[in-house]
This record gives sequence, C-alpha cells and structure tokens, in this order.
Amino acid sequence: MKLNWGTSIVIAIISFMGFIMYFVITMSTGKNYNHDLVTEKYYQQELEFQNKINATKNAKALKDNIKTEKVTEGIKVLFPMNFNPKDIKGKVFLYRPSDKQLDFEIPISISKTYLLVPENRLLGGRWNITVSWSYKNKDYLFQKELVY
Repeated sequence: MKLNWGTSIVIAIISFMGFIMYFVITMSTGKNYNHDLVTEKYYQQELEFQNKINATKNAKALKDNIKTEKVTEGIKVLFPMNFNPKDIKGKVFLYRPSDKQLDFEIPISISKTYLLVPENRLLGGRWNITVSWSYKNKDYLFQKELVY
C-alpha cells in the first residue's frame, strides 16, 4: 500500500497527539509526580495574614532578633538575650518544600536563651524555619530559609 502525503500528515498528527496524551496521563496518575498544595487550609491562613505582618514588624523592631546556628547537635535557635526565657511562649515550625511528610513543629519551652532542634529530625537540604512566639502578650514572627 502506498501512502500519499495527506495520509502521512494525518498519521503524524495522530501519533503526536497520542504521544502527548501518554505523558499527560502518566504525569497525572504517577505516584512520583505527586505535588500537593503548600497547605490544606490556605484560605484560613490568608485571613490570619495581617496578624503575621504585625508580628513580623514587631520582630524586626527588636534590637536583637532571633538568630539560627548550625551546630553538630542540630540547629540552635537563639532568642534575644534581654528576654526572660521562661516568659517566651510559642512554636517553631520547620517546613520542607520538597516533601510535606518531613514537616514538623516544636513547642517552645526553654530555660536558657536558645532552643535546639535535634539533628535526627533534619535531613540535608533546604528548610524554611518559622518561629512564632510571644513575650509579655506581644507577638513576634521570625522566618528564614536555611540549608542543613
């Protein structure tokens, strides 16, 4: 059977469409390509956004803000020295952009001016750390990207 150029173009177009459909189906059903939303409660977080802005402004107005250090035991979160550690309340949230199963949260309960995030909870790579804390009924928010 001899093919003319019109039939060849139709076969080429159908082959290309089949090729594209194969990749669309593979990407949408494959477990390796599972990309979740950053958060499940994105609308609720949007409503709380002004509180975060105010807390960030409070943290930036401090003379000494929170600092992070990489040590052999993990990550040390250093709070301002002039604050009483027993009055600091809040939480530290570590977010792993590449895998939401690695995200975790630690409540702040310290007796010294630092909190240690243990090394066994951290895998090498990029992390976003968010420290949401209050001191004497004033809220503060510290956010930083770090590589462990």
